[in-house]
Amino acid sequence: MKPIRSYQGKSPLLGPRTFVDISAVVIGDVEMGADCSVWPQAVIRGDMHKIRLGERCSVQDGAILHITHASDYNPGGYPLIIGSDVTIGHQAMLHGCTIGNEVLIGMQAMVMDGAVVQDRVVIGAGSLVPPGKVLESGYLYVGRPAKAARALSEKELAYFKYTAANYARLKDIHSAEGYSEIS
Repeated sequence: MKPIRSYQGKSPLLGPRTFVDISAVVIGDVEMGADCSVWPQAVIRGDMHKIRLGERCSVQDGAILHITHASDYNPGGYPLIIGSDVTIGHQAMLHGCTIGNEVLIGMQAMVMDGAVVQDRVVIGAGSLVPPGKVLESGYLYVGRPAKAARALSEKELAYFKYTAANYARLKDIHSAEGYSEIS
């Protein structure tokens, strides 16, 4: 089975040096910037709306990225828009939301339709960001539903660039092993 699949005439566009593990699936109207990584068993499905990822995004093992289609109940739908230097934790789920730059989404966190996560935010593991909620820049959010727990420290704010660069390096090592499609 191919990890990169066209759907209804739209094919994923991968930026330079983008890594997609052979067990992951990227479908349809998906565009990724340079140095992104999509790890084992992750699914990025742009079948009824678009998905856009900036540069140096890491989609960890088992993560699911999808959209909300347009309908009478939801005119226009919700694409999935993700900025640069975003780390999406293992088994996280992003659905029809907007994610800013320099964001860390913890393992098994869920961000729902129409939610907006501003730049420089940490969403704790297992947290739920409900539909339409806005997470303001500079905070750690935790819980179900997610609530601001505290302001991020200077060390935490510096971590966004570090982790994005670390996964950009790691995907090159994995790619050299031959278990990926890379552009």
